[in-house]
Amino acid sequence: MGRENRSNGGKKRPLFATGEVVGDYEPLYKYWEEAGQKASESVLSAKDFEELRRIVVDQGVRRLDELLEKLKQVFRNRVDPEAARRALSKYYGVEVDTETAVDRVAGILAGWLVEAATEWNILSLRPTWQKRDKEQEENKNKEGS
Repeated sequence: MGRENRSNGGKKRPLFATGEVVGDYEPLYKYWEEAGQKASESVLSAKDFEELRRIVVDQGVRRLDELLEKLKQVFRNRVDPEAARRALSKYYGVEVDTETAVDRVAGILAGWLVEAATEWNILSLRPTWQKRDKEQEENKNKEGS
């Protein structure tokens, strides 16, 4: 499923994944193994980047948690539920219910999309404190004018 990025201390990551949002991609790799041919439905596409833009620009979503939740809903219908359940049950060593497994895989895909978008300079992640500092600085500049 694409080229691996191993410039991160040996952990496997899909292409353009940074690890800023998703700490561990191994469950996704396990899912791809279990999904077989259906795995091709759970990789990033140009449509995914368009959807991300639509959510951020058209819907005005600015918070990372809200963005990830909306993107997760986009990916849920592209995840094979049984393959996700098998993969995550193997990965965690305990039975994982189908709904939780689909949610986890969709969440990893959503995080990967956000990371890839930051790599392509489509999106910029800023900690909230940085945003507050910038807003305070802008307000000071306005008051001083």
